Amino acid sequence: MNKVEHIGIAVKDIVSANKTYEALLGVAPYKSETVESEAVTTSFFQCGETKIELLEATREDSAIAKSIVKRGEGVHHIAFSVEDIEAEIARLSELGFTVLNERPKRGADNKWVAFLHPKSAHGVLVELCQEIRE
Repeated sequence: MNKVEHIGIAVKDIVSANKTYEALLGVAPYKSETVESEAVTTSFFQCGETKIELLEATREDSAIAKSIVKRGEGVHHIAFSVEDIEAEIARLSELGFTVLNERPKRGADNKWVAFLHPKSAHGVLVELCQEIRE
């Protein structure tokens, strides 16, 4: 793994959260997008070498909506940048981590993504990210 790529934060209202994080970080989000496959709207802030990703559910049955109901707003996941996501999935599976995605899927910010179950990482949902190279 190369670095912490971003920290994902589940929010109820992305417009309000954008204002909060813009004031906190002193910069506006550089990108917003909707990821239909995950039923979320996202905003990204650059904070040094790491990004902050705000996630708002677009459907009540989405993972983010369920997370907010269960735990409230707050840190949802930590994402790590990897060079070869398929190799990392295989490596981590072999080491006994529970990988939630056997195959990477298209995520936000032009990334292939896969997740590790929180029980595999002491309660933290871990996301693996690889830049999509087309």
